[in-house]
Amino acid sequence: MSTTQWTRRQFLQHAALTTTALSIRTSFAQTATTDAPLVKTQLGTLRGEAKDGLHIFRGVPFAQPPVGPRRFLPSLAAKPWDGVLDATHFAASSYQPHHTNISEDSLYLNIYTPAKVDQPLPVFVWIHGGGYTGGSPVDVRGEVFAASGIVMVTVAYRLGAFGFLDWSPVLGDAYTESANNGLRDVILALEWVQQNISAFGGDPARVTIGGQSAGAKITAALMGVAEARPLFSSMISESGGGERILDTEGSHRVTEAFLAQLTSRKPADILALSPAALIAAQEAMTEAWPANFPLRMQSGGSMLPNRALAAITGGSARGKRLLIGTCRDESASFLGKRAWEPIRQKNLGNSTLAQFNSVYPGYAKIYPDMPFYQRNIRALTAEEYWMPSMRVAQAHKRGGGGPTWFYRLDATAAAGEYKGESYHSYDLGYVFKHLAESEPKSAHVLSQQMHAAWIAFILGNTPAADGLPAWTEWDTTQRPTMLFNTTSTVEQQPAEAELRLWDDFPFA
Repeated sequence: MSTTQWTRRQFLQHAALTTTALSIRTSFAQTATTDAPLVKTQLGTLRGEAKDGLHIFRGVPFAQPPVGPRRFLPSLAAKPWDGVLDATHFAASSYQPHHTNISEDSLYLNIYTPAKVDQPLPVFVWIHGGGYTGGSPVDVRGEVFAASGIVMVTVAYRLGAFGFLDWSPVLGDAYTESANNGLRDVILALEWVQQNISAFGGDPARVTIGGQSAGAKITAALMGVAEARPLFSSMISESGGGERILDTEGSHRVTEAFLAQLTSRKPADILALSPAALIAAQEAMTEAWPANFPLRMQSGGSMLPNRALAAITGGSARGKRLLIGTCRDESASFLGKRAWEPIRQKNLGNSTLAQFNSVYPGYAKIYPDMPFYQRNIRALTAEEYWMPSMRVAQAHKRGGGGPTWFYRLDATAAAGEYKGESYHSYDLGYVFKHLAESEPKSAHVLSQQMHAAWIAFILGNTPAADGLPAWTEWDTTQRPTMLFNTTSTVEQQPAEAELRLWDDFPFA
């Protein structure tokens, strides 16, 4: 099995604008006592599910289905409906490889809210991960945040060739920047939140966006999109960064590689291809591509005139609060048993092999007693996640960003294939409180603490929890970082020698 295929499978395992407080209380008083809660949105009435003190609405349309003549085009707001729309079942996930219940008609969101709301609650909009080619908004447990007094929203977006490929070279100008369709989908979902979330008890003025992996990268991109600025006030980035964006020329090279997998370049033939045929071409192109993750967002156009970091440094997220961090051994789950082999270009997502090899020898000097495979994991983790996340934090502070907190998850798995590693996506089990039962009691205690810290941040406070040390705000000099572990600590200038290896590194 190829590294690229394996990586994708790992991702799949793992995913009036304001209403007064009085009107929100009135709306919920009318519905909280019923078995099937009804909520009236600007588009129509939804029937959800009452469960364990929560109201849950699944499969809520925020966009018109991007199918037929709308395939590969920017998403449009959903149309109103008559009557009551059943919102008790999840919609199909976006079309992707190696997944069941998938459809091109996937632009729906899910809402989890306390059944009784006395005042507007903060909102957390979760953007799932999956390398831009996989994942689903149903992969996380929104109930755990709603049970903590947060209105939780999980959103879908188009994936792979449907959401991150620029089709304009072959289909024409109407498809310009279609490599940003997935990003557009998320923005449309955030607009829906602004227009409707007050009906569910949420405060549209206190929206935190966040995600893990690809979701964290989309979060960084949103920080740099002008039209998205009014749609949120805080950001959470778990194992992301802002590097994975192509310029127009690079994006078109990916398009040409994709077209090489098709039997016809005629627009009518392309638009008539089945979703399965498009996925097959995507798989073949990805396998042949020399580096990792060729399908990416695109800069240089109207949506992202500049790359995300340049926009953030320029003040695009000025004043907004940020919680950002990574896991210590992210790349353990991508390298697997190949961690004992030299790093190849195919392993890299943000640089050339020559660039990486200009840094890598320094790891043996600063970590002389570290086994070769661990140095590989550590260096690739820095290239893929730690340094890109560090640079988002740096750009945010330099651009006048609000309070920022940085973390690293050092706690490691107690069992399984990655025993002893803090691997990519391991943090989700802590934040969403669904660690494996095999984890020790100390891990479950840490899970409660991390979840509580996230809740505190979403509430607008310093992230904190009983048992955690005081979490100092991050700055570009001392870089205070919460090291989450059995006994968590806040360290000044962590891994300083390693960080210096990446000074002025020219990420692609």
